[in-house]
Amino acid sequence: MGQFSGGCYLSFGILVLLGSLVPVTLARGPRGEALQHGQSGTLPHFLEEPVDAYIVKSNPIKLRCQARPALQIFFKCNGEWVHQSQHMSQEHTDLGTGLKIREVMINVSRQQVEDFHGPEDYWCLCVAWSHLGTSKSRKATVRIAYLRKNFEQDPQGTEVPMNGMIVLHCRPPEGVPVAEVEWLKNEEPLSSEGVIDTRGDHNLIISEARLSDSGNYTCVASNIVAKRRSATATVVVYVNGGWSSWTDWSPCNVRCGRGVQKRSRTCTNPAPLNGGAFCEGMSVQKSTCNTLCPVDGGWGEWTDWSACSSDCEHQRSRECTAPEPKHGGRLCDGVALATENCTGGLCTQNRKLLHDAKPQGVESSSDVALYSGLAAGVVTVVLLIVAVTLYRRSQSEYGVDVIDSSALTGGFQSFSFKTSRQANPLLINSSMQPDLTVSRTYTSPMCFQDSIDKELMAERSLLDPLPDLKVKVYSVFLLVSLGVSERAEYHVMSHPQTFPRGLAPDYKGVAVGTTLGRRGKNLFTPQVSLTHSRALHKATAVFGHAGGRLVVPNTGISLLVPHGGIAEDTTWEMYMIINQEDSSSVSEDGPEIFLSPAVTYGPPGLDLSCPIAMTIAHCAEVAPENWTIRLRRQIQDNKWEEVMSVDEESTSCYCLLEAQRCHVLLEHPGRYALVGEPLNQEAAKRLRLAVFGSPDNSNSLGFTLRVYCVDDTPHAFQEVAVGERSRGGRLLEEPKMMLFRGNTFSLQVSIQDVPQLLWSIKPFTTCQEFSFSQVWASNQRPLQCAFSLERYSHSSSQLSCKISVRQVKGEEQILQVYTSVVENEKGVVPFFTQSDCTITSQTGSRAFKIPLSIRQRISATFDTANAKGKDWQLLAQKLHIDRNLCYFACQESPSSVILSLWEVQHQDSGDLDSLASALEEISRVQSPRTATLSCSREERDSEFANLG
Repeated sequence: MGQFSGGCYLSFGILVLLGSLVPVTLARGPRGEALQHGQSGTLPHFLEEPVDAYIVKSNPIKLRCQARPALQIFFKCNGEWVHQSQHMSQEHTDLGTGLKIREVMINVSRQQVEDFHGPEDYWCLCVAWSHLGTSKSRKATVRIAYLRKNFEQDPQGTEVPMNGMIVLHCRPPEGVPVAEVEWLKNEEPLSSEGVIDTRGDHNLIISEARLSDSGNYTCVASNIVAKRRSATATVVVYVNGGWSSWTDWSPCNVRCGRGVQKRSRTCTNPAPLNGGAFCEGMSVQKSTCNTLCPVDGGWGEWTDWSACSSDCEHQRSRECTAPEPKHGGRLCDGVALATENCTGGLCTQNRKLLHDAKPQGVESSSDVALYSGLAAGVVTVVLLIVAVTLYRRSQSEYGVDVIDSSALTGGFQSFSFKTSRQANPLLINSSMQPDLTVSRTYTSPMCFQDSIDKELMAERSLLDPLPDLKVKVYSVFLLVSLGVSERAEYHVMSHPQTFPRGLAPDYKGVAVGTTLGRRGKNLFTPQVSLTHSRALHKATAVFGHAGGRLVVPNTGISLLVPHGGIAEDTTWEMYMIINQEDSSSVSEDGPEIFLSPAVTYGPPGLDLSCPIAMTIAHCAEVAPENWTIRLRRQIQDNKWEEVMSVDEESTSCYCLLEAQRCHVLLEHPGRYALVGEPLNQEAAKRLRLAVFGSPDNSNSLGFTLRVYCVDDTPHAFQEVAVGERSRGGRLLEEPKMMLFRGNTFSLQVSIQDVPQLLWSIKPFTTCQEFSFSQVWASNQRPLQCAFSLERYSHSSSQLSCKISVRQVKGEEQILQVYTSVVENEKGVVPFFTQSDCTITSQTGSRAFKIPLSIRQRISATFDTANAKGKDWQLLAQKLHIDRNLCYFACQESPSSVILSLWEVQHQDSGDLDSLASALEEISRVQSPRTATLSCSREERDSEFANLG
């Protein structure tokens, strides 16, 4: 190792000036001189470069450089050369290569760093010279280390329920280098199990609090200078008490007569801990009891003596019934049967009884009368059946079996359409072949598209003769979806016989303006103007003999009035209302909840000859093993009576339950709703989740996020959309659906990944919670929570974060938010409101997908069974509407009612292929059907009247 040596700036300057000449001189000199200086033909290579350093208190730091080969090494700090006298250098030879290695060190004091005032931190680098030139090392910064005393945010003590979320905030003191944070629990380092440290903001988050999580928590920040401790935060995890199950009733406290019995329960399931609330309610229940006193038995009167037997004996008996022994009473003492010898000439010589003789012919005469009555009844029934059959045939305009028609194998030919609409390029060319793949598709929310002109289908040139209708019915049906589009006129002029008007027939004195519901909303309007401006959640239209469809826009609620349901020369002003006031539970103490909005249709005196079809959207995750779903109707005193269960059969109503909606056939106006009773904890209902945002009007730097959890029905989300539009809210992410199960666990909404350097959020608001009962029994009303954020400067125009919505021990959904908070840059995710769909009614043929003429002929064919057994029951089976057939058997035209149900099932798709396929399958059926169903209209009305 060589000795450290010094020099002067003069020699250094000479070296710099002659640096370019040194290589030439060495090259011309003897070879041994070059090797002596370690020439390798390369620039200097740094084996060690100066590293960043921190000055702790007043202790200077050393910066070190090492290079090979190097004639000289000097430090340069903040752009100026360090004086040679401040350098400490040494030189040694690498034993492996034989090259010279030079090492240089300098000291940097705290005073030097403090005296430097520049745009950046104090820095130094090394410059090394060799025979070929110079090399520079990396810059090393030198900073004064410190750690302030006070935390920017200390954790705050809190009390949380069992399984709740613990959030402790900690912002360490400012320091250089940045302090590292660790948590202590009761002065012991906290294990990472169950602890989530998110977003690098040093917060302590325990997602599901346990009793063992109670304690004193301290945030500790440390760097190379010092270690700081925050204020201690006390966390208490408490448990609210819960009742145990009731014990069995105790025996009555008296052995005979009126007494008292009781049962008890304890607040141990679980017991309240750490200040948790004690159970509410009574721990003991008492009930009166009546213990029946024992009754001893007593003999009744003896019967008369029997006739003498062949043994010249007669008998008599008595029973222990005066009174009977009850409740542990004693049985009667003595014998129940007495036998005595009978004398006095009552017995004959051949030991036969004289009085046993019977008149002849009595038994035979009674049998003749019985058989005669049965024969007369059979003849009467046969005559009645024949008379009814002949009457129905005489009333039917179409007596031909559609399926047995001779043209079933012939198909359709080209058609020539006659129409008054000229020069319309959308008209079907007579030579154009129908495209069997074309169909019109409608999507939710339910809204009428441009109506399809199906009057083309009614021309006699298409359907006469009727036998031309069979398998090739595909051609006729699919022409509907290729037909001319023409918007219907929806301004309806009231007919002179429109009801209700004043007092309508069959109103029985109920004046127009009669109200339903406890808030007394008027169900009628004096005059109907069906324009594009309609009241929210209400639809009104005038219907006549042709029938039609009524829709409450964007709610999933619709009503189909079949053709012929209203008498000719009569019109009815009908309405549908979604009732907002129904927020009470279905029953006072039952487990049922509303699964759909409550819908009223009317007017009350509506007189139809066939049932209407109502479609109601629901939010249940349909599974028969998890739910019992019922249709209920509101009666007096705002009580709800059961109309039917969707899994049972009924002749007063028909329910067809689908995944997201239910189709109901009804005959009596009123207010209806779907309710559900969960059978187990796997029962679930669908929730729709949405996040909206808007600037804070009271704070120019503020922005508010509102998260909604609503039942997954179009009506419930429409309420949210309309409210947000009125307050200027923006939908920030596509709504998502999640299943909320009936497992009694709450719903938690938390905000995550908020940029901590750009945005701040109010403490203790990052996680909010809805109780199970709030969500489970929300009754179509939206649940909302809000997060208030504030940006640090106006330059922060973007907000990105995540919203987590999860049920404890259930599903979780993440809503990703990325939006601009500047008004002119905001991007809005569109959402529908009432203005997106304003057509609420269609009347006549435009409201139906099956042309009237085809509908009439199908009904006439299938309403009466033919020789091949192709009747309405087979039609229902092929259309997959083969449950609760007793209801259709009670209808005057079962096939027509089945087709109405098919209409509402396919109101969104507009696809007639399934009906055509069903008719094709029926045409191939060979085996006759023998089962028949029947009932009377009076039986159906009686059953409905006795409901509840």
